[in-house]
Amino acid sequence: MNVIGRPASTSDVAFLATMNQQLIRDEEHRSSMTLDELEKRMTEWLKGDYSATIFHLEDQTIGYALYKPESEWTYLRQFFILQQFRGQGCGRAAMDWLISNVFHDASRIRLDVLVGNAVGIAFWQSVGFRDYCITMEMECAKPRSSTES
Repeated sequence: MNVIGRPASTSDVAFLATMNQQLIRDEEHRSSMTLDELEKRMTEWLKGDYSATIFHLEDQTIGYALYKPESEWTYLRQFFILQQFRGQGCGRAAMDWLISNVFHDASRIRLDVLVGNAVGIAFWQSVGFRDYCITMEMECAKPRSSTES
């Protein structure tokens, strides 16, 4: 499979935000950001420390990755393959391309997967990622007072 990537720029922001919105839906993330808010955030990221790659298979765009180099690893914040290209090896091929062409100097790659995203977890494990830590949270209806028992 001949998946290739190209660097994204701020001229790609609307397209990237649309795919980001679909990623949020697919992984059942609780974000309620609008498309305009996603575009603004993507613009800020791309003008800052983040870079993005848009993946192509022949003449079709199939997805993207958003990442940021850190001192000890590269943080892969978003990775998305359009639904019609899933289950065909496109995600694996895109990740292989990213590792060979963008992350070739990275000692480690880190990413976050929502615990309820079984398909995402299975994909990341299939391409070589392993559990490292679990981030836990608790929703509070109101802040607890130190005087409450």
